[in-house]
Amino acid sequence: MLEKTPVTQTIARRLQDMIRTGELKKGEKIPSQRILSERMKVSRPSLREALLTLETLGLVRTLPARGTFVVDRDAEPEPQSVWRYDDAYSIRDVFQSRMLIEAELSRLAAGHLDAAALGRLEQAAGEFEAAWHDGDLVAHVEADLRFHRAIADASPNKMLRRLYHSVRDLLTESQRQPIPNTARDRMMQSIAEHQEILTALRAGDGPRAEAAMRVHVGNTAICAGVDGESLCRSNRHSG
Repeated sequence: MLEKTPVTQTIARRLQDMIRTGELKKGEKIPSQRILSERMKVSRPSLREALLTLETLGLVRTLPARGTFVVDRDAEPEPQSVWRYDDAYSIRDVFQSRMLIEAELSRLAAGHLDAAALGRLEQAAGEFEAAWHDGDLVAHVEADLRFHRAIADASPNKMLRRLYHSVRDLLTESQRQPIPNTARDRMMQSIAEHQEILTALRAGDGPRAEAAMRVHVGNTAICAGVDGESLCRSNRHSG
């Protein structure tokens, strides 16, 4: 699977801004992809991918034979998550794999992050929190992705790094998918979990970093509708 391009992310942020400013109104059907791509001067494939990103984040919803609509949370308070890789891998499969891969990457990365790498992690963690408070969901997830990617890239195990990057589209989607179901209290907890991971990495404490990442991925999985207890049991038995 190909990684999302910066162009797609730029389009997603522009569309999000159009929703936030009311140019695309809540509950209303957005223009067709042909019209919207012409108006925004972007390609239809990039626009389509950006709309899929916003659908995963719970900002728009596509209804068969009707079109794509801006989600009105006031009229539809019950959020609906979208997992669009179900025909290939279940969301549980992805989170189970994340827990295995990212926990080990975190353990190995401890002691291998220089000042510049730690600075990038701190910046990503700060932007993760700031974007959530600003309601910028696209930037929020981008910061989350940078945080997790920086940890993977710091691991000295080249094969594990390559494995992480080879499935990054699935990992990216799993980081977006829980957003519509994430309450404020859970997000504050997630922000604290990032800080705990960062503290462990800064201290060069591999076991602590591994444990913190397991907690973080497990709690995120619960927001995505995965049974966290069964996820943890499966990972304990996998060894």
